[in-house]
Amino acid sequence: MTANPLRLLWGVYAWLLVVLMLLIAALPVLALPRLAQRRSAAAFICRAYFLLCGLPVHRIGMDRLPTGACIVVANHASYLDGPLLFAVLPPRFGFVIKKEASRIPLAGTLMRRLGHHFVNRSNRNEGAGDARRILRAVSQGESVAFFPEGTFGVQTGVARFHTGAFATAARAGLPVVPVAIRGTRRALRARTFVPRWSRIEVEALAPITGAPGEGAIAMRDSAREQIAAALSEPLL
Repeated sequence: MTANPLRLLWGVYAWLLVVLMLLIAALPVLALPRLAQRRSAAAFICRAYFLLCGLPVHRIGMDRLPTGACIVVANHASYLDGPLLFAVLPPRFGFVIKKEASRIPLAGTLMRRLGHHFVNRSNRNEGAGDARRILRAVSQGESVAFFPEGTFGVQTGVARFHTGAFATAARAGLPVVPVAIRGTRRALRARTFVPRWSRIEVEALAPITGAPGEGAIAMRDSAREQIAAALSEPLL
């Protein structure tokens, strides 16, 4: 079914705005000396993007985030999820991102300046080294956000979670906070290029705790089930 002309026009505007905001973000991210300053500036620009696109973002339960170090895990349904979650989380959060993203012109440089963690999923030895580096970071007090599905597709539902985020949480003795993202799949579904209007919600659910060295699988399954229930979506 062909998109209507107004939706196509809005879609072009939304994509052009991506480029503009990326260029604007480059200035403070490259220039500011402190990581917290760079993250705060970039998050402000991400929030401005959704506002200028007319995509209202509603934050629910963000007071459930612990004041100390923790690990956030969220469902992944769209390319919008990363900028959206970065926009609503405090600047103490770094993100775990697949290593291929580090090679995107300009965006890769900005993500490195924002202190995000790149993970090689195709090389087991390098991936293990990446996991140890992330564990050191969280053990030193950094909070980290993961998309444990790793990718997204056209099918509605919550796919299987990789264990890495939960193994890191268990080894570091940190709580895991499941986050349910609603509306981004409708706004920009997989294999589509023309976005559509959608109400977008980001809801932090009750934190999950586990003993150091134990409970990674239990935390993984509990987080996945909680997110699926909050979304009213099936487990895939």
